[in-house]
Amino acid sequence: MLSVRDLHAGYRNKTVLRGVSLDVPRGRIVTLLGANGAGKSTLLKAIVGLLPRTAGRIELDGAPLPNATPDRALKAGVALVTEQRELFKDMTVIDNLRLGAFLQRGSVIDSECERLLDVFPILRERARQTARTLSGGEQQMLAIARALMARPAVLLLDEPSLGLAPKIVEEIFGIIGKIGSGGTAVLVVEQNAALALDVAQYGFVLELGEITLQGDAETLKNSPTVQASYL
Repeated sequence: MLSVRDLHAGYRNKTVLRGVSLDVPRGRIVTLLGANGAGKSTLLKAIVGLLPRTAGRIELDGAPLPNATPDRALKAGVALVTEQRELFKDMTVIDNLRLGAFLQRGSVIDSECERLLDVFPILRERARQTARTLSGGEQQMLAIARALMARPAVLLLDEPSLGLAPKIVEEIFGIIGKIGSGGTAVLVVEQNAALALDVAQYGFVLELGEITLQGDAETLKNSPTVQASYL
C-alpha cells in the first residue's frame, strides 16, 4: 500500500534521511524502531509533506505520491498522528472528531463518528467534554480516532505510547492491532520495541538516517542486535 524508495530528507541544510526504503502492505502493521535522533519522525513528516524530500520517491497503492502538503496527502489516503497529538483542546471530543472528517460530507460524518465511538467507547462517555479535560491516554485515542475519520488507506503513528501508563499503552496497542486487521496499513514509530513487535508483522531498524536491519517481527525479536539495543 505504501512504498518508500531511496528517500532523502531533512531540515534546511541538514540531511537526516539517507536513502531510506521500506514497504507497508495493505492490512499490515509495520513498526519502525530506532534511538532518539535516528530520523523516525522525520520519515513520517517527509511522507506527508511536512518536510520536503530532496530525493527518492513514494508510492501509494502503486501510484506516485508527489511532494505535497499534509492535506493533499490525506486526500490521497495517508493520515499522520503526530507525537504531540495536535488536538483542539478547547473543543469537544465530538467536534474534534468531526474536524477529522473534513473530506467527508453529510450523513457519512455522523456514521463515521458513531463507528469510531464504538471502537473507542471511553470517547463516547466523554463526547461533550473538551479535549483539554481528557487524560493523556484518552487524548491519544481521540487523536487516532480523528485521523481515522478520513478513512485513510495508511495510518502513520508517531510514538503512540509516549507519556502513558503501561495499562493504557496496552489498550491503545490492542486498538492499533484491530485497525490493522480491519484493512488499514499502519506504520508505527515506537520507543517501546517489545510492544511494537508484539503487534506488528514486520519491522525496520533506523540508525542515523539509514535502515540497518529489517525482518518479520519474530525474527527481529530474536535478533541479538535488537535485543541488546532495544529490548
